[in-house]
Order: sequence, then C-alpha cells, then structure tokens
Amino acid sequence: MIQFPGEHSAHAPASSQAVLLDRLGEQLYGIGAVVFVLVVGALLAAAFRPRAAAEDVEDPTRERRMAAIVAAAAGATVATLIAVLFLSFGTGRELTGTPPPDAIQIRVTGRQWFWDVEYRDSLPSRWATTANEIHVPVGRPVVFQLRSTDVIHGFWVPSLGVKRDMIPGQETSVWFRADTPGVYRGQCAEFCGYQHAKMAFTVVAEPPDRFAAWLDRQRDTARTPTDSLTRHGQDVFLASTCVMCHAIGGTPAGSRVGPNLTHLAGRRTIAAGTLPNTRGHLAGWIVDPQQIKPGAHMPPNALAPGELQALLAYLESLE
Repeated sequence: MIQFPGEHSAHAPASSQAVLLDRLGEQLYGIGAVVFVLVVGALLAAAFRPRAAAEDVEDPTRERRMAAIVAAAAGATVATLIAVLFLSFGTGRELTGTPPPDAIQIRVTGRQWFWDVEYRDSLPSRWATTANEIHVPVGRPVVFQLRSTDVIHGFWVPSLGVKRDMIPGQETSVWFRADTPGVYRGQCAEFCGYQHAKMAFTVVAEPPDRFAAWLDRQRDTARTPTDSLTRHGQDVFLASTCVMCHAIGGTPAGSRVGPNLTHLAGRRTIAAGTLPNTRGHLAGWIVDPQQIKPGAHMPPNALAPGELQALLAYLESLE
C-alpha cells in the first residue's frame, strides 16, 4: 500500500473535533498515569512493609485504620470514574452538536472495496460524483452522510477526528471543520472482507477558492477526445466490459457498480488508495486487478497492446 504524505494520526489534530478528542485523550492519559503511580506505590509499600506481630493482627485500632484505607481507596476509585464519565460526556456533546446551516453536504457510500462520494446540491444538475478522494474547504463545516450497500464499514480519518460505523440499511452522519490545509489519509476501520486493508481514501483540505474551482471541474462532463489515439481509447472503453461497472459523464457509460471515472486522471490514487495513479500502475490494474487486489469485483481485461495504450491515453485525459 502506498504511503500518503503528511500526518495521519489522532495525535496530529487538524480539525476542531480532532483537537477535542486529542485533549480528552491527554486528560485520560494523565488520569491513568496518576492511578498507575498510586497503585504501584501501594503495592511496593505493602511488599516492603514489616510483617505485623501476631498480637497486632486482631488489634481493633489497626482494623479500623485498614477499613478507613479501603474506604478511601474505593471512594477515590468512584471519584475517578465519575470524572472520566463527565470528561467523556462533555466531549461527546461537543462532537455531536448540530452542524451549522451552511455546512457542505457530502454523501459517502462504503462498498467492497471502495468509497463512492457525492457532493449534493439543491439542484440535482449541480451534483458531483467522485470516488476515494474527498475535497473539503478549510474553515467551513462539512457534514458526511454515511451509508453502506453491502457489509459494515468504518469511516475513519484520524487527523480530522472523524469516525463512524456504516451499517447497511441505516444512514448516519458526522460533521467536522478542517482547520489546517493538507492531505489526510482515511481508512475503513471495520473488518469488511478480504480486501479490508486496501480500502483507503484521502481527504484533501484546501483553501475555499481552490475547493470551489475543483468542485466546478467535478460537475463538468468528461473532455471530448481531441486526437485519434484518445478517440480510439474511448471506443475501446465503450466496447469493453468497462461500461458494465463504470460511469464517465458525457458518454453512454453510466453504471454505478464501480467508481465513477469522469475525472480519474485528477486523483492521486487508484483502487481505493492501493496504488499511485500513474500510467504503469493503471495499466497493471486494468489488465490483472486480481493480482493487485485479490477478491475485488473487477475482472481481468485481455486487451491487445494497442488497445491498452489507447485506453490508457484516454483515461489519462480524464482530468
């Protein structure tokens, strides 16, 4: 699996929600450290304490002192648990608050094994569809509407503090606001089958103007081929089994079984974060995807060398 740039850890928060979770983690670590020191100290004190004489074992004063120590330890334990409860509850309330009304709505559908992404709008003609790469504007709230079509998936972006299970038949949502520009790795966090480990995605947080320009491009249909090689590549695509699973805007290909390829060339990775989006990797993925991602629903494609090169040229033009 490829390495993504930047930090991808819950301890490298890049959103307001991630900061809350990181703060809660530090508080719990601190409480745990204090409890650990006290418990180890008590064990050492008990281990090296001189053994009491036989006549002192049944001393009423000693028994009352021991009872007081046990009661104090029990009280401290209850107080610690209550403190942890209130800290967790307070953080949870802040995380699950109502998102602002100007939040961007993005529907993410988990499938075996890729992520289908839709940018919603009040006008259906302005919807945009992509896969495995999610762009968001820095400083603006984003709501992820999450669902699954097959098995339980887990939508998780550690650096952004976003994590929700996606259960078939149930739609859930989570919102956040990215505060720092960057490219952040996301991963399926629930075992969802053979290729669970190769079900990654990226979240690209960028300035609002760059995001708006990117979203406008995603709403466009694919570029019309302008030379004989890419036109031949489009013919190869439309005449092959590719059209049974993939969609390319502006062409007769409109299936929703696999990822939308309308702007494939603009993505950083292919096969849900498994490979960099380069010509060589794309060729290997088209010819024999089972060698790269065994169990994936994409079958091998026996193409003549000329057809493969034309198809690659066409796909590389889909920016």
